[in-house]
Amino acid sequence: MNNEPRRSAQDMIEHLAPVLSLRRRIRAVTALLAGVAGAVFVSTLWWSEPGPLPGRTHLAFALFTALCLAWAAYGGWLLTRRVPLFAADRVIAAWIGLAASLATTAVVTVVAVRRGTGAGLALAVGGLFVAVAVVLVVRAHLRRAALLRRMRELTGRGNP
Repeated sequence: MNNEPRRSAQDMIEHLAPVLSLRRRIRAVTALLAGVAGAVFVSTLWWSEPGPLPGRTHLAFALFTALCLAWAAYGGWLLTRRVPLFAADRVIAAWIGLAASLATTAVVTVVAVRRGTGAGLALAVGGLFVAVAVVLVVRAHLRRAALLRRMRELTGRGNP
């Protein structure tokens, strides 16, 4: 019986302390590890290519490395947050996804045109990925706006 009040107090303290849920931690660690692994892989491939590479190839490698580092930074940022994010993490992830979709579509389309295979398929598939990314950006912004509106209703405070 003596442990019961202590356990309840401990539960209350744990609920008051802002921590990431297991699901968000897994998502953050996945983004961090995938971003780092991707950056290492692309950088290694880039620097191990024999002979001089054309400028556009260097640009493509640099772009893909930057996108991987953006995902790694996002994962690290998410792991360090100890405050309610009000879906800001989803907005950031959606914008990174949109940037990656646009960049990949552009690179693949340029490669297809240069090889003479035509841009139709590259633009169709890339357009599909970009469209999905745009939907995710819109949904993330709407979710964040709804959460902030609800917070203002409950607390009377402004944006965090």
